[in-house]
Amino acid sequence: MDSPDWRPVARMETLRARAALMAAVRDFFAQRGVLEVETPLCSRYATTDPALDPFVTRYAGPHAPPQGTLYLQTSPEFPMKRLLAAGSGPIYQICKAFRNGEYGRRHNPEFTLLEWYRPGFDHRRLMGEVAELVQTALGAAMPVERWTYADLFHHHLGIDAFHAPSDALAMRAREFGVDTEGMAGASRNAWLDLLLSHVIEPRLPPDRLIFIHDYPASQAALARIRPDDPPVAERFELYVGPMELANGFNELLDPQEQRRRFRAEQRACTMAGTPERPLDERLLQALAAGMPATAGVALGLDRLLMLKVGARDIREVLAFPLERA
Repeated sequence: MDSPDWRPVARMETLRARAALMAAVRDFFAQRGVLEVETPLCSRYATTDPALDPFVTRYAGPHAPPQGTLYLQTSPEFPMKRLLAAGSGPIYQICKAFRNGEYGRRHNPEFTLLEWYRPGFDHRRLMGEVAELVQTALGAAMPVERWTYADLFHHHLGIDAFHAPSDALAMRAREFGVDTEGMAGASRNAWLDLLLSHVIEPRLPPDRLIFIHDYPASQAALARIRPDDPPVAERFELYVGPMELANGFNELLDPQEQRRRFRAEQRACTMAGTPERPLDERLLQALAAGMPATAGVALGLDRLLMLKVGARDIREVLAFPLERA
């Protein structure tokens, strides 16, 4: 009996919609003079973010790194920043990214990412361009709302996300019926993430673009920190309903501060019992050479296609997801 496993999961009309989406994205940037670039999928360096688990592969030929270890990219961010430091000007890339263990209704371990960088923009100006691209891609002038992280938590939960202690966050989660098993000893950021994902995200309206910006400084990752009271990370995320589409930053330029954050993430990996990953010395050299003031963003194209065709599961928009790969 013929097994259906060789067949694609996505329908042919969805694959045609994917091709049209890619063409629309490229046209969007061509009209704005943004250069398309390509960077390697494999690197001797890896993200130090403890929340991300990169795939590891081996290479035994000339110029092999120590032990031959290479990492599949979780994002093209670091080599793209090296291009910016070399004078590329505004750039974008459509590429595959890989994140080990990420599988679910909105996750496949191999996925398609759009990432772009705008020298001279800050994160607020870039939010406007992200909204334009999404509206163009969807063919719909969806309303746009911008919420600060603090205002969003106060509106939905009635709490001060920047000052409430962990036990108050935990109590609020239980009051909303969130399962907190396994959260013993969790950090404030972990409780904030739990409340965002389990209480706030399901309440976000599906008929508009919701930008959340100005995150706690402890969630800065690769963003600049603005010395407000309290300090905030110049970072944003875009949601349509409960689906996160994009994550952007007013990019950090200070190589010493970036090294400090990388080291802190390496220590967090060690404490979590995960192998320490080599930090990207070439990115730090590029920052030291001088990267222009830039805002950048990564946007999941598979998720954008899900919205465009009305899919409820990412497998509906992939020809061959993990189980058919």
